[in-house]
Amino acid sequence: MSATPRPSILYRALRGIVRTALQLFFREIAVTGQHHVPADRGGLLVAWHPNGVVDPAVILSRFPRRLVFGARAGLLRWPLVGALMRGLGTVPIYRAEDARGTPGADAEAARREANQRSLDALAAEAAAGSFTALFPEGQSHDHAHPTPIRSGAARLYARALVLAQGGPTPALIPVGLHYDAKATFRSRALVTFHRPLVVPEPLLARLGGSPEAADTHGAVQELTDAIEHALDRTTFAADDWGLVRTMHRARTLIRAEDAVRTDVRVAPESSAERALGFAQIWTGYRARRATHPAEIAALRAEVDAYDRGLRALGLDDADLDRPPRATGGPTLGLILAALLTLPFAAVGFAVNAAPHRLLRHLAPRFSKAEKDMATVKLFGGLVLYPAAWAIAGVAAALLRSRVDVPFLPASPIATGLLVVALSAVG
Repeated sequence: MSATPRPSILYRALRGIVRTALQLFFREIAVTGQHHVPADRGGLLVAWHPNGVVDPAVILSRFPRRLVFGARAGLLRWPLVGALMRGLGTVPIYRAEDARGTPGADAEAARREANQRSLDALAAEAAAGSFTALFPEGQSHDHAHPTPIRSGAARLYARALVLAQGGPTPALIPVGLHYDAKATFRSRALVTFHRPLVVPEPLLARLGGSPEAADTHGAVQELTDAIEHALDRTTFAADDWGLVRTMHRARTLIRAEDAVRTDVRVAPESSAERALGFAQIWTGYRARRATHPAEIAALRAEVDAYDRGLRALGLDDADLDRPPRATGGPTLGLILAALLTLPFAAVGFAVNAAPHRLLRHLAPRFSKAEKDMATVKLFGGLVLYPAAWAIAGVAAALLRSRVDVPFLPASPIATGLLVVALSAVG
């Protein structure tokens, strides 16, 4: 059996669809740490879950190897999304809360047996050289930190160790997911594959031994605690989103001050640079809060006041070091660009305004929390926008067959395809 199974043609095709959808929704999806993914073995990815179905899609789109997810069974019954997940080989996970209301102890026993089969299937993938992925929190959320995790990831890893005996030890890789505005169209995201966790040999022996000869429960809990600690570090866990905003303001303030002292113009930063700067602030904050809590509280109050002032004025940190900029009229280049793009903009606005407004209305109604907004917008848009383009194309073709319109192709079919293209680009 190959240590690193190759993805099938269907898998590669469906992953391509996911990548295309994400490229339409996000302005940028940056990735770091791919060199931490071993090429000679399989393993398990663990990540926090702040953005619904978008989280596994982002990881899948940037992971360099074949990847099989474990996901809540209910998701596989969703239209479109469920079919895509099943095609990618997603394994259903049956949560206890999903079975509430089902009478009888037999139903609970059946759920546990089905869940064990799912974990065994995921563990077999990891032992055979593929990678599997779980969100150990068990549910998506809007907190600024991971919620308490469950033992499923540790139990899956322990089972993979048993199945992989005689072969390479599966890797256990924490994944960081970072969004600058997770529910906003054309925002940015960053996925970071961190260095695999170093699991001590004695713990590996306890996890991979037979249940009769090892403290399996204690070993699983120990690994669960290690995973939870790793997720706190990889996600830059904070008490609340206000603290996250304060840290980002401290980061941009230090960056602007450093540019002034070195006489270097502040350039647009990448998502990876942004995360690295935030990690430095986060590490310093946690260290100083433990030793100087009063001083850190006072500093946070000052940074918050500074942040409120800049926001009220509509300024950025670097603006404080520049002379006021005079605003002139549009340049010839801008005028020409506007004229050239006018047909795309006009058709795009006319056709896409309806699905855009419909999505703005539907997203809050069908989202239980902010974590679901991007999922509804992304997958709803995959249906509504192409439907609007198709309707516009058919209407244009029917109109062209009855009316002679200058500057349009003579063929109604060609006219319809042109309108579809202009709608998509616009």
